[in-house]
Amino acid sequence: MKLNDLRDNPGARKERTRVGRGIGSGKGKTAGRGQKGQKSRSGVAIKGFEGGQMPLHMRLPKRGFNNPFGKDYAEVNLGQIQGLVDAKKLDAKKAVDHAALQAAGVARGGKDGVRLLGKGEITAKLTFNVAGASKGAVAAVEKAGGKVEIIDLGKPEHEKKAARAEANKAAKAKKAK
Repeated sequence: MKLNDLRDNPGARKERTRVGRGIGSGKGKTAGRGQKGQKSRSGVAIKGFEGGQMPLHMRLPKRGFNNPFGKDYAEVNLGQIQGLVDAKKLDAKKAVDHAALQAAGVARGGKDGVRLLGKGEITAKLTFNVAGASKGAVAAVEKAGGKVEIIDLGKPEHEKKAARAEANKAAKAKKAK
């Protein structure tokens, strides 16, 4: 066997049929698409259409919901932060906040801030300015000599509405007296 003798197996590569090239080709006129109808024309898009029968995706039950008041936190573990400090990607002298963690490449997303979680160990003395932290994370940071400051991002909209409704109720009760 020589390199110049190498060939594909017969029938391994099939040539493309050129359609619409005259009667003699056997694929002229309608080019193998049959006569008329949606499928004979260009731009046919009937994926998922089941001929008027209720489509499968509509027959299946819906599940779950989107919480309109849910928060989107970038979750960061203490072990990751210690790794960044050891790799000198995070300055231990400055306060660690969302911007610093994003610059270090740990806090991805999290439009509502960073939430500190207690997985891993931390030995560096750090000050954290975060939107939230677990009890274990706060305990571990304080044990290492650092501190965690929780930033108040304000009340969620539904709590504000409830407070306004209560204030209005109190004002009406006061007026009635």
